[in-house]
Amino acid sequence: MADNADRNGIFAGEDPFVLARAWMAEAVTSEPNDPDAIALATVDREGMPNVRMVLMREIEADAFVFYTNYTSAKGLEIEGAGKAAFVVHWKSLRRQIRVRGITEREDGPQADAYFASRSLKSRLGAWASRQSQPLPSREALMAAVAKVTLQHGPIPRRPPFWGGVRIRPVEIEFWADGAFRLHDRFRWTRAKPGEPWQVSRLSP
Repeated sequence: MADNADRNGIFAGEDPFVLARAWMAEAVTSEPNDPDAIALATVDREGMPNVRMVLMREIEADAFVFYTNYTSAKGLEIEGAGKAAFVVHWKSLRRQIRVRGITEREDGPQADAYFASRSLKSRLGAWASRQSQPLPSREALMAAVAKVTLQHGPIPRRPPFWGGVRIRPVEIEFWADGAFRLHDRFRWTRAKPGEPWQVSRLSP
């Protein structure tokens, strides 16, 4: 564990998830759009990396959660590898958090509740879109939306192919911009989820 006297100010604390929530709360007040947007990285069966922006909707006591179509490219890659990584960068704060960890599905009541909280059009869109699959035209997509609207009505349930992905980190890095590119970096690591954290300062 790094010297706590060295980890003061914005880096202080014994729980990285509490720290992540504190940074997120600051970003909510300063970022102009989507402070919870993360660049999510996965790999396919051949080990070719893939990255895209998604919205991280929850910071739990020991994990980060986002929601997706399980049959999408990212959903299938996550299912195959069982691992993922992401970075969230806030220009307004000049800070970022990097995470690497083990994945698991969240497809129970928690996912149901989140799905129900979305706008009706977003819920219908989740049913209509064959995410990551070829689409012949915009008109074909809108026709699919019209079809599922008739099928599922004004209170559509959560699709069985759509839900949450929980990332339980084995590594979290907190980074803050420093003068002359002498940035502050602290890396939290553990052998596996549930194990104690070790913290070390990294060179910029």
